[in-house]
Amino acid sequence: MGRVSTRGAVLARKVAGTIMACLLVFGNTIPTGAAQAQEQQKRFSDVKGHWAEATIYRLVDQGILDGFPDGTFRPNDPVTADQFVKMLLLSYSKMYPNGERAWKSEFTSALSAANRSILQQDYRDFNFKASLSGYWAKPFIDLASDLHFINKSQFADFKTNLKREQVSEIVYYTVKETEYLEDEPLSMKSAAKLGDFLSAKAREQRFVAEAFGKGIMEGYPNGYFGIGQEVTRAESLAILDRITDKSKRVATAVTETQPELQVIVPTKDGHYKKVVFANAKMASAYTVLSEAAKLRGTNYDLVETTAKLYRDGDTKAKDLSRTVPSSESLEEASLWIEPEYRTYGITLHVGDGVLARNQEAVEKYANALFGYDALKFKQLYTGVYGMVEAGSAVENQTVAIGSYSVEVHVEKAANSVLFSILEKM
Repeated sequence: MGRVSTRGAVLARKVAGTIMACLLVFGNTIPTGAAQAQEQQKRFSDVKGHWAEATIYRLVDQGILDGFPDGTFRPNDPVTADQFVKMLLLSYSKMYPNGERAWKSEFTSALSAANRSILQQDYRDFNFKASLSGYWAKPFIDLASDLHFINKSQFADFKTNLKREQVSEIVYYTVKETEYLEDEPLSMKSAAKLGDFLSAKAREQRFVAEAFGKGIMEGYPNGYFGIGQEVTRAESLAILDRITDKSKRVATAVTETQPELQVIVPTKDGHYKKVVFANAKMASAYTVLSEAAKLRGTNYDLVETTAKLYRDGDTKAKDLSRTVPSSESLEEASLWIEPEYRTYGITLHVGDGVLARNQEAVEKYANALFGYDALKFKQLYTGVYGMVEAGSAVENQTVAIGSYSVEVHVEKAANSVLFSILEKM
């Protein structure tokens, strides 16, 4: 039994040694999937020392873009519209070890209810893969269009090489749907410093200003944005990285504005935008404006920096359902701020019971503005309103109240009174 045991032990040691040798050989020659991908990435012969080297390898690892069979990445080649749209959607997804993808939760939660419904209903079977019959990019273009990131008529040919201003347009509509737009006047002022900004078309300037002001697209060292210049593969990855990861964005004069002056407000189309107020007092007045509107219960609508006050829910619903612009005002009153012109305002549309229903909201807003002089303003607006209601002639006038100049404008055709409140310079 002892001899048998010895031979068995020797045999076991030989088998174990053979297995270990095989493991060492195969371990060195056949890497795991992740290691193999990493080794393949490191063999890109044309990215070493490139300014986007780290970003390229990281996003290639995430499956956003591939290299070429010859071992190159070609970072300075132009990117086409269809390629960029595909990469944009993939950037909002995560890849599992088996190669399957799923939407990132932070992406779906940032979408509007309508867009979430599109993903969950119309595209619940979206597999992040190219079409195997017909145009390969169709699934990506269809989805991006339905999410309003792009417009299908935006490009005559999605094989076109994208220019900088065209990418900025995609950036504009994507961030509009996934977060909020920056303060437009401030962004335009900031982008105006770019040497070629004025060479862009008027509508393109808005897109460039947003992408630049948000820190998603930078200018070049020569001070130009690059209007008319094609976007490279490397640049596209850097842009996508900043769209989906705010920590990667470049600090700008727009994003570094004092936080207490910034307010995210709802827009007419159901999205959001940032408004930067001239001073803390104006930003505080916006808070009071929104609180004052709520004194009307649900009979108000707050859009950007204007609160419309309605007689009842039916009138509000009628106004909000209008699809064609109309000069007819269905609200009874409105409280507003014009940040760009540093002006506050109150508009009253004369009608039965209008003043009584809205007086509490108007006075809350006026008290915050005028402080100790609020009584003088109350006497002004109730006096003018009463005269207009009685059919008496009222001349337009400017009245000094405290630190403000109040411009009174009577619009006879609309039977309304407008009080524009400007701080004295």
